[in-house]
Amino acid sequence: MAKKVIEINPYLLGTMAGGAADCSFWKRLLSWQCPIYELPHKERISVEAASKLLANMVLSVERHGASMGSMICGWDKRGPGLYHVDSEGNQISGATFSAGSGSVYAYGVMNQGYYYDLEVEQAYHLTRRAIYQATYRDAYQEMQSTSMP
Repeated sequence: MAKKVIEINPYLLGTMAGGAADCSFWKRLLSWQCPIYELPHKERISVEAASKLLANMVLSVERHGASMGSMICGWDKRGPGLYHVDSEGNQISGATFSAGSGSVYAYGVMNQGYYYDLEVEQAYHLTRRAIYQATYRDAYQEMQSTSMP
C-alpha cells in the first residue's frame, strides 16, 4: 500500500490521490525544489508558493497523462494554508478538501459537522471521522482488500 501523506519539509505535507507513482514522483521533486526556492528568497517557502510550484511543474507535462490529485498543507508566516493541486495544473485554495476515490465519504462527514469556528479538538475529531469513513467505506479499498490473498 502506498504512503498517502508525504512530508515535503518540516512545515509542509502533501497527500496523494491518483497514480501512486505520479504522486510520489511529483512530491519528491517538490521536496527537492523547496530548498532551491529558499536560497535566493532567504526565507522558507510559503504553502501557497509550494503548491504553485507543484502546479506549474505538473502543468509543464500535462499532456503526458499524469493522474494526480493532491493537497498541500502547512504553516508559514501567514498561518495555516491548504491548497488542492490536480494533474491539469489547477491550484485551488480552501478551508477543506478531500481527494481520491474515498473523498465522497469524507465530504459527507465534513458537510455534516464542519463550521468555520470549530475548536481545535472538535476539528481533530471531525477530521479523524472523515478520514476513517474515506478509508473504510471506499469501494476501491474494499475491492483491494477482498481481491488480495
